Amino acid sequence: MNIEKTNSPPEAAMSKRPPRNKYAIVCALLASMTSVLLGYDIAVMSGAQIYIKENLHITDTQIEILAGIINLYSLVGSLAAGRTSDWIGRRYTMVLAAAIFFAGALLMGLAPNYAILMLGRFVAGIGVGYALMIAPVYTAEVSPASSRGCLTSFPEVFINSGILLGYVANLAFSKLPININWRLMLLGGAVPPVFLAAGVLAMPESPRWLVMQGRIEEAQRVLFKTSDTPEEAEERLHDIKNTLGIQDDCTDDKSAAMIKRNSGEGVWKELLLRPTPSVRRILIAAVGLQFFQQASGIDSLVLYSPRIFEKAGLKSNSNSIGATLPVGFCKTAFVLVSVFFVDKIGRRTLLLASSTGMVISFLILGTSLAVIENNPDKNLTWAVALSIASVLTFTASFASGYGPLAWVYSSEIFPLRLRAQGASIGTAVNRIMSGVVTMTFLSLYKAITIAGSFYLYAGVAALGALFIYFFLPETRGRSLEDMEVLFGKVPEEKVGEKNGDATSAYAENGPVNKEDLDGKAELGASGK
Repeated sequence: MNIEKTNSPPEAAMSKRPPRNKYAIVCALLASMTSVLLGYDIAVMSGAQIYIKENLHITDTQIEILAGIINLYSLVGSLAAGRTSDWIGRRYTMVLAAAIFFAGALLMGLAPNYAILMLGRFVAGIGVGYALMIAPVYTAEVSPASSRGCLTSFPEVFINSGILLGYVANLAFSKLPININWRLMLLGGAVPPVFLAAGVLAMPESPRWLVMQGRIEEAQRVLFKTSDTPEEAEERLHDIKNTLGIQDDCTDDKSAAMIKRNSGEGVWKELLLRPTPSVRRILIAAVGLQFFQQASGIDSLVLYSPRIFEKAGLKSNSNSIGATLPVGFCKTAFVLVSVFFVDKIGRRTLLLASSTGMVISFLILGTSLAVIENNPDKNLTWAVALSIASVLTFTASFASGYGPLAWVYSSEIFPLRLRAQGASIGTAVNRIMSGVVTMTFLSLYKAITIAGSFYLYAGVAALGALFIYFFLPETRGRSLEDMEVLFGKVPEEKVGEKNGDATSAYAENGPVNKEDLDGKAELGASGK
């Protein structure tokens, strides 16, 4: 590799950014559409639960379990998705996710009782787990480095689009009889998977998965379509082969022996039992980011927003459900901030700004709700307005940073041999925390008041900001194959072999320093 090219400053590389690769954009869009399933399910349940409780005569505790347990069920899908995607490929794993969710939506919508409804949630949860893990992994692997952050934000765009669709379905069917309206809300979730499965079959397989299977020529064709230049395509293919230990002159026949070696055996041991220092730090970064994304309370806000608005003073069901629409619009609109700026100003800056906005918004929301709770007989229009405004600012803060970038970051930092299973661990942590938060919110606010609940979430978000500041280096402009170097010391000869003498000097200095955390790392920033 050309050393002069490697030593070019990141700022110079970013200022000469090539035009967006349209083929890669289409692939990312199709893959990310699977995320609609999760968004729709979360949002539609926020309204449907009101009528399910009345129609099936169940308690708040049963509603709490029904609403939140899909996140724990999705663990089955997210943990299985890593191995499944290494076995049948990223593309067919997305088709499987759509088919499973379709079956779950039918079961929920046609459920005659609470038990069958819970069975439907279990099936849908498996589909959600598959979709949530595989979409960002595929998008990261197919995207050129110049636009990887933008394209890997697409799954969150579609999650938010699904949330908006769920809120619209709630409002559209809310006036129907209660034995019909919630069923139609849930059956609406069976429509997107049909179109998603057809769209996914039209896109190519991940080039990195193709190389893992020894299908070098196919991978080369995909890389030439999804890279900004032919030179970048050749470089990406070289890096993938180098990561897997395949010689550059290997053909499909010569590399067939790699199939068994790279089909997932030994990955869990390397991730959890005997990780290298850099892999350990990568795992901590991915797990910590996914933990704080959900522990800060976003799913409680989305899933129970009608109840929150009721506590804020909107008493009727139609008013509280109607007030959720601005939340959906806000969440969908502000995720575009991340899409447009993540590759310009970096992941770390957006994450820090996002977490700061979340902390401030929840402190204001908690204060305004406390005022309303302590003065139930007074007309506190200003406090009601402030509560609604702070819900919207929290949603905007989350959507512009934490929401998409937790997936962007955790899908790009794992080495290729560990990426699918590593991402599935992060997804599992995300789903566990989402389940814990959503299944405890009603009990939590009854125990410490609704204001106290949001003060607690604000504290968790503040801890998340500290975690980002101290543990997450900037990954903007880095190739996927450079991440192990970024996260820790690697042997000098290995780094020098890949990136030249400047990189060897970097390896001697050990793990990333403050300049790296500020997005000024010089290793491989250009030409990737």
